[in-house]
Amino acid sequence: MPTSVGQEPSEPYPAGKFLDRFRDTHAAVRAQVEQGLSLREVARRLGLGRNTVRKYARAASPEAMLHGQWQDRTSKLDCYRPYLEQRIAEGCTNLSSLHRELQECGPAAPTAPCATTSIRCVPDAHPQPTGRRWPGRPRPAKATRWIMSHPDHLRDDDQLRLKTLLARSPEITAATTHVRTFATIMTNREGERLRGWITDVCADQQCGLASFATGLITDLDAVVFGMSTEWSSGPVEGRVNDLKALKRSMFGRAKLPLLRKRLLLIAASRRP
Repeated sequence: MPTSVGQEPSEPYPAGKFLDRFRDTHAAVRAQVEQGLSLREVARRLGLGRNTVRKYARAASPEAMLHGQWQDRTSKLDCYRPYLEQRIAEGCTNLSSLHRELQECGPAAPTAPCATTSIRCVPDAHPQPTGRRWPGRPRPAKATRWIMSHPDHLRDDDQLRLKTLLARSPEITAATTHVRTFATIMTNREGERLRGWITDVCADQQCGLASFATGLITDLDAVVFGMSTEWSSGPVEGRVNDLKALKRSMFGRAKLPLLRKRLLLIAASRRP
């Protein structure tokens, strides 16, 4: 039976490097906490997060924290466990080979000889879906790209499939019409048409864009001004995106001084 959180397991956990490090960290945290050090100070000394230190400090033993490890939980591999244990005992520890052997029998339980391998399996009474979609039905991401793209930028086959999709769904047709009208307003900087567009969208119950249009009303003057003038915050957003990309590339390997220096060097190199 699985153990509950905070309880000691009925059987000892198997030894290994992970458990050795786990027990060493628990002992180090408990020792410093018992000396009266704060969780912040312990986290700074050991290089751990405060939440991690708090979990170690609250656990009476390292085994009490392993409530999600080595428990008798159900798994998709339970029916193959005897075979896998036999193959591992024979010296086959290559996961790719074992996975390929299991795939040759398909999703089934090992109860009858398999024609391709020594695994015992029977046909699945409830086969899983293959993931294939209806013929001609596009994925949502692809349909969204068709709708958001300019009609002149679509290939002939994409235009034909989008036309077929619109003919089958009045809701998607209404949404496409409003989306392309909004794109025209943005491209041509016709901000004065935005109020009428919001009215039309809120009156159309099929398009599904009412919440988006309602959100524009909360700061309508700023949105209209932004869609009417040629001034844009694009360059600022671009620099912010560069900073975020640079920060992600340095995550865990540097601190703020180096990030600031690299950002200044990049800005200097882009000056005319």
